[in-house]
Amino acid sequence: MRAKIPRLLILAVGNPSRGDDALGPLFLERLAALREQGVNWDDIELLTDFQLQIEHAVDLENRKLVLFVDASVSCPPPYQFTRLQPARDTSYTSHALTPAAVLHVYEQINSAPAPPAFLLAIRGEHFELGESLSVAAAENLQAALKFVGQLLEQQDAINWIQIFDLQ
Repeated sequence: MRAKIPRLLILAVGNPSRGDDALGPLFLERLAALREQGVNWDDIELLTDFQLQIEHAVDLENRKLVLFVDASVSCPPPYQFTRLQPARDTSYTSHALTPAAVLHVYEQINSAPAPPAFLLAIRGEHFELGESLSVAAAENLQAALKFVGQLLEQQDAINWIQIFDLQ
């Protein structure tokens, strides 16, 4: 008997050894801790990696909703919530892909539309090897967690689109 695949995938990327680039993995660690404390998020899979790869397109299969989480030096603080569309971009032939390119790969290998997907970019300041998380990034992380807590109360693409439109 096959295990049920959670409807929502939260896929975070980042390198914990590079200062604020750890925001994605730390975000998932905090969500996992909340789930262990009894928050009912059984229909959510948490997945982390250093960077997005072509293989992550397979992780999107049978999902109703996907949230990518990553650190950003260019988004406004504390975070930016963006609706994604599949797109073949310059990352398509590299070892690291953008979330839009992962969605594009999904559509290519499945000959079907990708699930609705969003990006939560959390503002970071310092990305040097060996750095710890900056104070500003830690504050931005807290704000992003609070925002996603509200999103997870309504795990539906239509509701997320409305939240995106209201920003």
